Amino acid sequence: MKKLILCAICAICGLTAQAQAKFGHVNTQEIIQAMPEFTTARNEIEALTQQYEADLKSMQDELQKKGDAFEKEQATLPDNIKQRRQQELQDMYQKIQQSFQDNQQALQKAQQEKMQAITTKVLDAIKAIGQEGGYVYIMEMGAGIPYISTTLSSDVTAQVKAKLGLK
Repeated sequence: MKKLILCAICAICGLTAQAQAKFGHVNTQEIIQAMPEFTTARNEIEALTQQYEADLKSMQDELQKKGDAFEKEQATLPDNIKQRRQQELQDMYQKIQQSFQDNQQALQKAQQEKMQAITTKVLDAIKAIGQEGGYVYIMEMGAGIPYISTTLSSDVTAQVKAKLGLK
């Protein structure tokens, strides 16, 4: 009998604790886009992209110029010089392709590094809000979650923004 009463008390306590659990949701995309670090990172990536594009354009212009010159004089060139110039043009073309691939990888790496720092900062703020507010879960609004009850879950986006010093 004592076991039955003890089990009933535990069940009631469990239901009470479950009913008091706090759940939150957050829109990290909104937070990230409001961060000055995001704007700075985006501007730096755009500047880097423009620099890489200018370098590639310069290389392509040089290849075009040398290709045009070769087209004009190839009929008068000896075979050994013609072959050497064709190889030079092929090497330049391959160098341009390799530079393009290297630039793409460098841009991707730079973007990942910059976004990792921003994301870490946002996640730390969400964790702090979760601990301070006694939340059981704080879910991302745009994470493919089919439904989040806005009446049973609190939107903590504004709190996270405040924690990060954003408006």
